[in-house]
Amino acid sequence: MDIATSPTNPEGNPELADAAPTPAEPPVILRKDYAPYPWLVPQTKLAFDLGVEQTRVIATLSVERNPAADATQELRLNGDGLTVDRVTVDGAEVNSWVMDGPDLVITLPGERHEVAIATTIDPSANTTLMGLYASNGMLCTQCEAEGFRRITFFPDRPDVLSTYTVRMEGPKAQLPILLCNGNKVAEGEGEGGAHWAEWHDPWPKPSYLFALVAGDLVANSAPFTTMSGREVECNIWVRAEDLERTDHALESLHRSMKWDEETFGREYDLDLYNIVAVSDFNMGAMENKGLNVFNTKYVLADPDTATDGDFDAVEGVIAHEYFHNWSGNRITCRDWFQLSLKEGFTVLRDQLFSQDMRGEAVKRIEDVRILRAAQFPEDAGPLAHPIRPDSYREISNFYTATVYNKGAEVIRMMRSMAGVERFRAGTDLYFDRHDGEAATCEDFITAMEDGAGLELAQFRRWYRQAGTPRVEVSQELGDGGLMLTLKQTVPDTPGQTNKGAMPIPLRVAVHCRETGAIGEEQLVILTLDEETFTLPLAGPVPVVSINRGFTAPVLIKRSLTREDLVFLAAQDDDPFARYEALQELAVQHLVAAASGELDEAGRAAGKTAIGDAFRSILMDEALDDAMRGELMMLPNETYLFEAMATGTRKADPGAIHREREQLKAALGVTLKRELESLYARIVDVPFNDPAGRGARKLKTQIAVLFAASEPERAAIMASRLFDEADNMTDRQGALMVLCGLECAEREERLKAFYDRFEGNALVVDKWFTLQALSLHPDVINQVSALANHPDFTMKNPNRVRSLYMAFAGNPQGFHSVDGAGYRMIADVIIALDPINPQTAARFVSPLGKWRRIESMRAGLMKAELERIAAVEGLSRDTFEQVSRSLDG
Repeated sequence: MDIATSPTNPEGNPELADAAPTPAEPPVILRKDYAPYPWLVPQTKLAFDLGVEQTRVIATLSVERNPAADATQELRLNGDGLTVDRVTVDGAEVNSWVMDGPDLVITLPGERHEVAIATTIDPSANTTLMGLYASNGMLCTQCEAEGFRRITFFPDRPDVLSTYTVRMEGPKAQLPILLCNGNKVAEGEGEGGAHWAEWHDPWPKPSYLFALVAGDLVANSAPFTTMSGREVECNIWVRAEDLERTDHALESLHRSMKWDEETFGREYDLDLYNIVAVSDFNMGAMENKGLNVFNTKYVLADPDTATDGDFDAVEGVIAHEYFHNWSGNRITCRDWFQLSLKEGFTVLRDQLFSQDMRGEAVKRIEDVRILRAAQFPEDAGPLAHPIRPDSYREISNFYTATVYNKGAEVIRMMRSMAGVERFRAGTDLYFDRHDGEAATCEDFITAMEDGAGLELAQFRRWYRQAGTPRVEVSQELGDGGLMLTLKQTVPDTPGQTNKGAMPIPLRVAVHCRETGAIGEEQLVILTLDEETFTLPLAGPVPVVSINRGFTAPVLIKRSLTREDLVFLAAQDDDPFARYEALQELAVQHLVAAASGELDEAGRAAGKTAIGDAFRSILMDEALDDAMRGELMMLPNETYLFEAMATGTRKADPGAIHREREQLKAALGVTLKRELESLYARIVDVPFNDPAGRGARKLKTQIAVLFAASEPERAAIMASRLFDEADNMTDRQGALMVLCGLECAEREERLKAFYDRFEGNALVVDKWFTLQALSLHPDVINQVSALANHPDFTMKNPNRVRSLYMAFAGNPQGFHSVDGAGYRMIADVIIALDPINPQTAARFVSPLGKWRRIESMRAGLMKAELERIAAVEGLSRDTFEQVSRSLDG
């Protein structure tokens, strides 16, 4: 975090920026004002007397002056909602302390002291799910980014590294398992039915990586032998009834540990690795050293209750949190502005791992689809920020697709420019040079320069400039080959204009449409506003394949004919370029149609070209069915919204939805015979068959097209698929199709689904989500009714997201012309903010698109944001998002 130094903030404490801010104006924290904390805390001892309704905490801090900081007698310890029971310094109780807002300030005259603070907290009353809280009778913690200050007073910032020793005591009958970071060094029985355990983590860490779990849990356990021959005890801790769904998580952990040794040379460094699944959790998972706390969604999986996508997510998130052991824990962040240092790098690492586990082509397309659905809109809206922000009011609002996904793409570009071996040399140097430190993004870049031999002076602009670069492509034939001219622009974003050119690596090839010859791939790096590159020809009718593999997170603007795009979709040797050609063909048609730029002849020609491209995909016997399923997906409506809202043109979500549904119907009619033939081939592929995964994806895609062209037939097809399903992928896909139809089969299967899985929270979440996302014309009333369902609660983030975040992503319901969808989400934000501000704030961004949408909906959206802004006592989290959405 960055801070403003002032007379009331002499050390440049990153928790303070302005003196006594008004409640309506939380302070702005600035990156440029970073200053090191004036005290080191080499050792921290914590003693917990645990209870669900009352927990007593004694924190004993060994502190010494930091020679790298300005000297002061003031020890400022951050708190949030805490009161002091007792303070001692060097064993003696003292009164030389004051409260400054939520912080405890103690005057210390010497160079070294031992400071102990006693506090008492009520975990059962903690609905924010930050700090120590109760979840289904167990106790657990979430401390990133600023949750530790809700447990005890502490310098709660990532650059204060300490070695922790923790003693936990609590009622054995209620809390039989006591877990913490590091290795367990002692345990025993206490008085009155209590028991205790003592844990020690030898690796210095910041407070945000502290974790504690106490509850009635069982473990799925299996050891892992590291590359140096050490045996690590690996445990997946869950409630007893969930144990049978943890094998995939444990296997994923072992695969992650082995892959990180082989690919990055990173070995695990403790004797124990624990993962605990928790029902109530704001995020996906948390990489606390040696004790990962996970949302149950990313641990529990079996074929009957989890889809193929769920299995992938469990594997990917398990890997992500494990990889943090080095890229996040052994090397952490100096301040929260450096968040992408650990998150962007670790996202790249988990993406590369998943590519190796499941295949590069499909995984790359999935990652780009997520980037375009989440990060591109963020870069184009009022919440745009660089991957290393310059300021914030509430750091939890910067756990974003920009920091995570774009951050990963930026590091991937370094990898593309360096090559795999040189990139590994750069990361090895980074790990060796900064092990045990709180580092910066600049430290990582410098290590890549020194280790990988890259020159990255200009590349640093990717870290400080927001916005998605646009690359305009033009070409002409020259004496030496094809003259490819690339022109880049980086659009203005809130607070940033007149941006400099950025290095953009692009893999390109020039094919020949006439002969079908495939050109040789080259890597070109655009460094100027405009550059021309000479590329070899493969034949007389050149077609350029550009940004192959999605080398750079940019928007490509090129003028290719429909015939060129159909050729690339059918013939390109790069899987992503093939996918991109199909997407571009559909985007061109749908945006032009939604904008009223096509007459009937133009509409017909566009649908014919897209049908021809799809036919080539359906008939290509060399294609893997999993890849075929990816290629059959039309661009989603979020991506079409972004494509339509360019320049002065505003997006019309109603027109986008109408045109996309009409295209689906046309494809269902045009390709009926091919779709029927494909469905017949795949419908009975067994679940465990290697081809089963692709078959399941295709079954759903075919049913989706028939739902638009022949809804009655689709209802019969989806009902049969649902009834005969032996796995959740088929069952959920079928129910998704039925949810969008007005038919008796819809209600029958929804009831059957709920009756079968009642009591299974994760599957019931799916039941809520499928209805909230449905294309049913009465979806708003259906969502309102579901909010009154006995299984719905505003206190569980998974359940809230399953209904309302899904609805906010429903282009038909959310953008209802009467504004009812906007009003519903605003009501959710207002109701949720006092309960869980972090989750509430994440609902604001869909309303922030009001500047880029047609005028009628824009006015309705803005009015809802203004209504939220007028609420008294709005949290810092929500205030920042709403004010930026209105003002940005």
